[in-house]
Amino acid sequence: MHPLSPALHGAKSLVVVIAGLSWSTLSRVGFGWFAAMVVVLALGATVLSVISWYNTGYHVVGRELRVYEGLLWRRTRAIPLERLQAVEVVRPLLAQLTGLAELRLEVVGGGKTEAPLAYLSVADAAALRARLLALAGRAGQPGGAVAPAGAAGGPEAVPTGQEAARTAMPAGRPLHAVRNEDLLVSQLLTPQAFLLPFGVAFVVVQFLSEDSWSFIAVASTLTAMAGVVLQPVRRVLDDWNFRLARDESTLRVRNGLLETRAQTVPLHRVQTVRATWPLLWRMKGWLRLRLEVAGYSVGESDERNRPDRLLPVGDLPTAEMIVGEVLPGVALAALPLTPPPPRARWLHPLGRGALGAGLHERVVAVRSGLLTRQLTVVPYARIQSVRVVQGPVQRRLGLATVHVDTAGGAGAAAEDRDLAEAWALAAELTARTHTARRTA
Repeated sequence: MHPLSPALHGAKSLVVVIAGLSWSTLSRVGFGWFAAMVVVLALGATVLSVISWYNTGYHVVGRELRVYEGLLWRRTRAIPLERLQAVEVVRPLLAQLTGLAELRLEVVGGGKTEAPLAYLSVADAAALRARLLALAGRAGQPGGAVAPAGAAGGPEAVPTGQEAARTAMPAGRPLHAVRNEDLLVSQLLTPQAFLLPFGVAFVVVQFLSEDSWSFIAVASTLTAMAGVVLQPVRRVLDDWNFRLARDESTLRVRNGLLETRAQTVPLHRVQTVRATWPLLWRMKGWLRLRLEVAGYSVGESDERNRPDRLLPVGDLPTAEMIVGEVLPGVALAALPLTPPPPRARWLHPLGRGALGAGLHERVVAVRSGLLTRQLTVVPYARIQSVRVVQGPVQRRLGLATVHVDTAGGAGAAAEDRDLAEAWALAAELTARTHTARRTA
C-alpha cells in the first residue's frame, strides 16, 4: 500500500474516537483531559495503522488475487479472478486531498465488498484495476462478458501512468447528468427537512428559557437533529455531480462530492428496475430509479457500496429514456397495469387504487405504495422462481399474492390478486420465463 495509508487510516480513527466520546464525558472530565484522551487514543490508532500497513500487501498469482494482512494472526485471502464482477475506484475526501484512491472488488456470490485495497496512488489503482479485469478476461468490458484472447484491451493493453489515471473515470456515451440544484431541492422535499425547523425552534426555546437551559440538553438535541438530517445530507453528498454513461455492455456511473466513486454496472446482470415517486416529489413530477444487480453484495450493510443508482432525481421523460437504455422497448407510462379485485379493499381500504400488476411483452410490472408510489419492473429472463402465497385473511377473501424472485434480492410481489388470476399469472410467468431464457 501507499506510504501515506497509515496517516489516512489514523485520521479516520481520530474521527471515530471523537464521535465515540460523548458530550457527557466532556462535561465530566473537562476540556483539558478530554483533549488528552483524544490525543492518546489517536496516537494509539495511528501506531496500529502503521503496523497494519507494514504487514498488509497483495500479490497477483496467475488468475488469483491474494491479500495478506495481520501481525499476530496472519491471514491470506485468495480471490479467484474468474469470479470478479467489477473493480470500483473510490476516492474519499482525504484520499482526494492526498492524490490516493482505494479499490473495492465485487465478486459473484460475495456477502460484502471484497478486499478493499486502501490506499494506492490514482495511477496505480487504475493500472491495477485494468490488470485485474484483463486477467479476469473482461478487459475492455469491465464487469461484462469475457473478452476473446488477443482482443483489444486484453492483457497486453493494460494502461499505465496518466493514461491509467484517466481510465479510473467512466467513459462511454453520455446518457444523463443530474443537476445539482434539483438534487438539493429533492432532499429539501423530504420529511427530515420538514422536521428540521421544529428541532431548531426547540433548541431556541431551550436557550431562551433560563430555568431549563443547559449545555448538555442543547448538545443532545443538536445531536438528535444531526441524526435526523443525516440521510438527506448523505444522499446529496453521495449523488453530487451524478453522471450516467453507457458503452456496449455496461452502464458507467460517476458520483460523489466528498467521496467520488466510479462504478460499472453490467447490463446483462440487471435483475430489476424500480421507479419511486415520493409524496412530496409528485408536485414537481419527479421520481428516482434504482437497480438490482446480480453478483453484487446484496448483504452489504453500507448501501453506498451497492451499484444501484440509476437516476437520483429526474422527470418522467428522462426516466423513460434511461429505462429504454437498460430495458429496450419498455416504457414506464405504457405498462399494462390492472388493480386487484374490489374485495381487496378489506386489506387496503385506502390504497387499493395504488396497487397494480401486469404483463408486458418483455417484463412483468408491479405497482404498490400509497404515500410513496413504487413501480417494479422485472425482465422475464431474470426471474428465478415464482411463488403464490396466501395468508389467513386472504384465504377468507379468495385472494393471493404472486411473488417474483430474482437473483438480485427483493424481486417483486403482485399483492392480493383474485385466487384464480394469481394461479393463472404464476403459470404465465413461468412459461414466459422459460421462453425468454431459451431465446436469450
